[in-house]
Amino acid sequence: MKYKIVHTAFLALMLSYCSWAQELGSSDDLSEALNEAHNLAFEGKHGSARNTLNNYLNKFPENGSARFLLARTYSWDGNYDEARKHFNKITSEDKKSRVFWIAAVKNELYARNNATALGLTNKALIHLPGDIELERLQALALANIKNTSYTPYTKDETIQKPIGKQKKPAKKLNSKKKATTKKSEEKKKLNNIIGFTNAFTVFDKVYEPTVYSTIEYKRQTKVGSVIPRINYSNRLKTNGIQYDIDFYPKFSKMFYAYLNYGFSNSTIYPNHKAGGDLYANLPGAMEASAGMRFISFDTRDIYSIASSIGHYSGNYYFSLRSFITPKPGGVATISGNLLVRKYRRDGENYSGISFGMGYAPEFRQLTLDGVVLSETLLYLESQRLNLEYQFTPKNAPTVYRTRIGLVRQELTTSPGNFFWAVSAGLTYRVKF
Repeated sequence: MKYKIVHTAFLALMLSYCSWAQELGSSDDLSEALNEAHNLAFEGKHGSARNTLNNYLNKFPENGSARFLLARTYSWDGNYDEARKHFNKITSEDKKSRVFWIAAVKNELYARNNATALGLTNKALIHLPGDIELERLQALALANIKNTSYTPYTKDETIQKPIGKQKKPAKKLNSKKKATTKKSEEKKKLNNIIGFTNAFTVFDKVYEPTVYSTIEYKRQTKVGSVIPRINYSNRLKTNGIQYDIDFYPKFSKMFYAYLNYGFSNSTIYPNHKAGGDLYANLPGAMEASAGMRFISFDTRDIYSIASSIGHYSGNYYFSLRSFITPKPGGVATISGNLLVRKYRRDGENYSGISFGMGYAPEFRQLTLDGVVLSETLLYLESQRLNLEYQFTPKNAPTVYRTRIGLVRQELTTSPGNFFWAVSAGLTYRVKF
């Protein structure tokens, strides 16, 4: 009798253990499932790999390695939005894994979401300060946002291979990567841009409406962008043309510059104008600049000292710029401008707002004793508010930009009295 009781209890215990072990799965079974998913992924069978990984994650949703591989397969197939969901989950749970952060940043770079990529690197560097690769990716995203030239990074981060027999990546996967690289190279070849701008300004008193138009050509070279431009204005029934050129030389990853020169024989433009800034990319997604402005009129010349500081934070860019302009008698006037932009999927898609105040050494339509001045020689108080929006249609080499502005400006003939002006403009650019 005792033997039967012991035998029955032993059988019940064994059946219970086998049932529990079958439900959980052995460590060898779990490792084999991940091995199978890795091998399928490296063979280019991303759909099959995802099926295996999803089944695995249904039982073990906290396994970061499995979710990491799942995110990579989505990224490889160009499904960057779905990959982002999984990358966000694993980076929020494991903030110290540089492999996870780097892969998440590259997913945004592949998707051309450079502002998002910059935001991710800023977050990653909080947890991994001084990481060389993350700092490189940060500079890469920043350069793309600024529309400066760089070499796209196409080498994929190596995934840790599972234990056991490994298979080489199939040609199908390599072909896909080559096709992606080829598309990036073709896109990069669009180094020419031609742009057209039309704008107008209306005033609440004294002044007649003004019209402003420009045509420009931008060429991206190895040393930087060159932009020749022709400006046309009609002010107080007077037509004028100005010839203008910008140059953005790039010296290194840290330094680049802005140079400008303009010339005109018209009375509504200065005879000559020139300017330049030296920019420095600083740690912490910061940049700073210092430079000069020079405006030459028939009767006198004006000089201004320019400086700025900017910061990229996530999808946002903040810039504060100031101008110090000496006045006759040794007194200097100061004007400033604050710009805030929110970037969308890349540096060419954004919305922004800017506010400026202080004394402005130049304005486009002013009179003194009935004579039209080519940028006023007086230093008039003003406040300026501008809204801007720029976007690019998908799969189209075109860029559209709209701007609306409001100005409160001091009258030249009556210091202390002000007028209001509203301006609006549209810019169209096409790449080829």
